Amino acid sequence: MLKTAIRAEDSIMSEHVYKLVELVGSSTQSSDDAVRNAIAKAAESIKHMDWFEIVETRGHIVDGKLGHWQVTLKVGFRVDG
Repeated sequence: MLKTAIRAEDSIMSEHVYKLVELVGSSTQSSDDAVRNAIAKAAESIKHMDWFEIVETRGHIVDGKLGHWQVTLKVGFRVDG
């Protein structure tokens, strides 16, 4: 008989309720920096952010050259109850 161990943190995590917000970060350096910029700015006003999903990556073109990266994210944060 196989027994499955459930870690305490897995059990607790599964009982959370999350809210989603969509953000668009930008950077002239890289798409990674665009993600970091979006998360850092959101962290100033949103507490309990736990995860993100990249929805779209695109770039802005200026005079035939890459102007900046734009990355759309869905960010999940825990709703306190």
